[in-house]
Amino acid sequence: MQPTRTRHIVLAGLCTAALLAYLTRNAIGAAESTIRADLGLTKEQSGWMMSMFFWPYALCQIPGAWVGQRMGARRALPLFGVLWSLASAGLAAGSFAVMVVMRVFMGVSQAGLVPVCMGVMARWIPRTGQASASGAFAGFMSVGGVIAAPVTAWLVVSCGWRWAFALYAVPGILWAVWFHGWFRNRPAEHAAVNAAERELIEPGTGATKDLTEGAHPPVPWAQILSSPAMWWICAQQFFRAAGYIFCSTWFATYLQEARGVKIISSGLLTMLPLFADVIGSLAGGALSDLVLKRTGSVRLSRQTLSVAAMSACALLTFSAYFCTEVSLIVIVISAGTFCAAVGNPCSCAITMNMGGHHVPTVMSMMNMSGNLGAALFPLAVPLLLRATGSWNAVLLGFGALYVASAACWALLKVEGDVMDQALIKLIYE
Repeated sequence: MQPTRTRHIVLAGLCTAALLAYLTRNAIGAAESTIRADLGLTKEQSGWMMSMFFWPYALCQIPGAWVGQRMGARRALPLFGVLWSLASAGLAAGSFAVMVVMRVFMGVSQAGLVPVCMGVMARWIPRTGQASASGAFAGFMSVGGVIAAPVTAWLVVSCGWRWAFALYAVPGILWAVWFHGWFRNRPAEHAAVNAAERELIEPGTGATKDLTEGAHPPVPWAQILSSPAMWWICAQQFFRAAGYIFCSTWFATYLQEARGVKIISSGLLTMLPLFADVIGSLAGGALSDLVLKRTGSVRLSRQTLSVAAMSACALLTFSAYFCTEVSLIVIVISAGTFCAAVGNPCSCAITMNMGGHHVPTVMSMMNMSGNLGAALFPLAVPLLLRATGSWNAVLLGFGALYVASAACWALLKVEGDVMDQALIKLIYE
């Protein structure tokens, strides 16, 4: 009997959610100047309006994972989709104050998406395919971010910014209705999964496969928080995400001020590292799973590959310091972004490998750390510029973040799960 392919539809549904979430969150950037002129805002007010998404998004990762674990992914993910769609509709109707509140609401609504989706993958995707699934998921996130600017610009010109945000509410609600009706929390519950597919999935789902519906084992916070493995997983994500955010925030300004690139050209050139991130995520997931299939080693397929990827990114970033041609700089930085993206699926896969019964919780802590890094590094750039008067320090700091990420990966002990390595040992039911 050939296994059915229901797991692939599940993954496609998760990837669609990722694309829609990143499309709605990033749409405001392309419409910013129009909104600012229409509402009579200052640039500082626009900056606050855009940034108010990220802090609640980072801080609500753990609560979002908890909601997913209590409700089950079948109910939680559609709920998240409906809520962030309502937030988008609220942006369409809002004044400045209302739009700030809606950005906060959107951040809260999307916070549980990644950890809950990782929990779904841990249940639905065989272990040897989890990095590839994570790579596809991360790739679709980036695709949503990449297409947000041109699609939103076209909608703003065609029907106005308010209608653009209103229209963005529709796909998320339609997705939520479909997903809730079609999806099931476990393969064994889905009528479209045959015995061969269940046999293919269940040996690779690790400790999560023996959880019964409605079972909610208490989160061993003392063990998780006292685990060096958890520290290194969070730290590598903090530094890697801080490095990534440079490309989507200050990179265009760096090209303009340090390399004399015109504004329009800098915007186009900034897209190249973002596309490299999409390709790197897909390639990294496939490569990591290939190494796992060939060797059976989590150390080689997740840890060693990540150390090599982060180190290569750091070397390429440092080498950009010595380049003079703008095109070569962008190519080198894009190649570095590609290498860093290769390690991204490994980060998600390691949470599934080491999360035990608590994959969403472990993933939420890692993702929260990454988002805090992404929020803090853009604030550090002006400080470095003020202290040194040169973009060279920023570029070197950008590369140093990947050195730190590689070091954290190297220090991670990948045997067992996060709780096994806890400094505080507690027995829990």
